[in-house]
Amino acid sequence: MLRGAALAVVAVLCFGASGAAALYVQLNGNINTIDASDLIQALPEPVATATGPADPDDPNAGRDVNILLMGSDERDGENEAIGGYVGGMRSDTTIVAHISADRTRVELISIPRDSLVDIPSCTMSSGETTSPQRNAMFNSAFALGADRGGDIASAAACAVNTVQQNTGVRIDHFVVVDFAGFTKMVDAIGGVPICIPNDMDAPKAGLVLSAGEQTLDGATALAFARARTGKGVGDGSDTNRLGRQQELLAAVVRELLSKNMLTDITQLIRFLDSATESLSIDSGFSSISDMAGLAYSLRSASADNISFMTIPFAAAPSDPNRVVWTSEADTIWANVAADQPMLAGTGDDPSTTDPGTTDPGTTDPGTGAGTETPTAPAPAATTQTREAGKEAFSAGDVTAVCG
Repeated sequence: MLRGAALAVVAVLCFGASGAAALYVQLNGNINTIDASDLIQALPEPVATATGPADPDDPNAGRDVNILLMGSDERDGENEAIGGYVGGMRSDTTIVAHISADRTRVELISIPRDSLVDIPSCTMSSGETTSPQRNAMFNSAFALGADRGGDIASAAACAVNTVQQNTGVRIDHFVVVDFAGFTKMVDAIGGVPICIPNDMDAPKAGLVLSAGEQTLDGATALAFARARTGKGVGDGSDTNRLGRQQELLAAVVRELLSKNMLTDITQLIRFLDSATESLSIDSGFSSISDMAGLAYSLRSASADNISFMTIPFAAAPSDPNRVVWTSEADTIWANVAADQPMLAGTGDDPSTTDPGTTDPGTTDPGTGAGTETPTAPAPAATTQTREAGKEAFSAGDVTAVCG
């Protein structure tokens, strides 16, 4: 989506060869590289399975890639000004992003922070190890690493190990984005157009929005993603908030896909500069060339094959304020691990959807000739097709209706 493989060409056109080198150094220098390789329990590497020509710049050509996306609420520097001071570091937004080996699918699966999971023993950057925990809140893994290790490497590694142990999905890379970084990325693309179906007033998140089509700037988009209590924001649960976050990410995807960044050089460079400045990335995936190669391999992606969902869950028997994953979650994680469509074999599997039947109309008993029943015209008004947070949907689906 970054059209990153054209970065060198764009830079040369703008600044000449020396300017291209300087820009590459600047963007690479923006990235906060996290070396957590010694802290993460390695799972077997995938074998290249995709056929056909591979992009030479894609470091994972022919292989599926799983990236753990984590939003950090660390409140220091710019982040304290945005969210107010709170001690420690948590990650209330965690998404497993799966990119298929043939680069035809991108699937993003949200993990509720209140999921009860088993947290394995985690090794900190200092060498200290923690005791394993049973039936602990999922987001406590990130917080445990942050509190005991005191750094993002320990926090991210403990979250990665927890995901791998509970899902069986190999995590190849991780990305951590903080408040300030998220707002900068949204502002860099000129805001995010999105449908707000009803008035929203969430004082704790600093969100006030009127119903209708809106373009959210970075600060408002962050408030939209964080809001949990207040008027028009749902039932106050974290799981309800996940649906809104998915809608926002889908809107970001649509906006990125709609912009021809190769012809808007200023916007391309501004976005790349903001995006790289805001990220903390594992050292195995921290160069501009690696990210650009993977992004360029997705150049044919459309909104319809970029999908979002929340892993299926139910209320925990031990605590109604916590959730546990259902048996359907096991199928979804197994599909991701095997690089199969995430919904294959589930109740939402598109391949098993009944396509419906055509009304045969009537048959003339004398001639046997059939007469077709006229088909009613499709309604002109846009209708909601999927419910974000409760159903899987693509960035091309309608999840909210405005007027």
